[in-house]
Amino acid sequence: MRRTMRTGPTTVRGLRLARADAGGPGRPVLALHGHFGRARAFAGLAAALAPEFRVIALEQRAHGLSESAADLSPDAYAADAAAFVRTLGLGPLPVVGHSMGAVVAFRLAARHPDLVTALVNEEGGALNRRPDVAHPVLDVRDWPRRAPTLAALRREVEARGIPDAGYFLESAVEHPDGWGFLFDPEDMMRSQEALIGDWWPDWLAATCPALLLHGLDSAVLPTSMAREMARRRPGTILREFPGCGHWLHDDDPAGFAEAVRAFLTDCPRWSPVSGGNARQPR
Repeated sequence: MRRTMRTGPTTVRGLRLARADAGGPGRPVLALHGHFGRARAFAGLAAALAPEFRVIALEQRAHGLSESAADLSPDAYAADAAAFVRTLGLGPLPVVGHSMGAVVAFRLAARHPDLVTALVNEEGGALNRRPDVAHPVLDVRDWPRRAPTLAALRREVEARGIPDAGYFLESAVEHPDGWGFLFDPEDMMRSQEALIGDWWPDWLAATCPALLLHGLDSAVLPTSMAREMARRRPGTILREFPGCGHWLHDDDPAGFAEAVRAFLTDCPRWSPVSGGNARQPR
């Protein structure tokens, strides 16, 4: 049965942010979207995981209906997520993140291990500064501010080299003077640039069980890096999805949801071993 997520505002560290909550009695799961994303992107996952799990997604600062701020660094996003979980009073809990949201998720787990019981990393790289990537950020500074229709906005974006603008159009709304995006292009440029860095220490420091989901056709996370991330971090399960790209939750929603469900269902059997990253059955 299709379920919708209830949306509404919340205040986190003095910022007015949006949230989407699937509701229900299930075990809570925090979900963090990637750059240009929305909290409601997890509605499909929430429906697939119900009623055993209750997905609560935070619309991160500068995205969607959430307020922006001067600081758009991964540290700021992680601090928001920690405060959000503490405000809810539902932690510790599993955290699911996509792309930038996955980096925030494993930094949250590394810095606040008391809040995170398990980690699902969809396409979040441990290194976002690579010589093989000439343009590590998507330049959106020349994207249209307004278009007369949603279809026209799609055409304008896809004319700039985006094969399918559907993901970005989730952040499009109709204003009095036409259709435009909720995000500010300059904010997105600053946020993307702040994500460029070496996040290996955080990925390796988080000791909770982890599921790493990788699309083999991804143009963002190289397969070699995904496999190295799984190899170097004990307690990590790698699931590779043939024919899927960076947004594998859209490319294979059923496979994505089933992988997450199986992992989260199995997680209670495991607990951290004192003094290291290894895992042992309870």
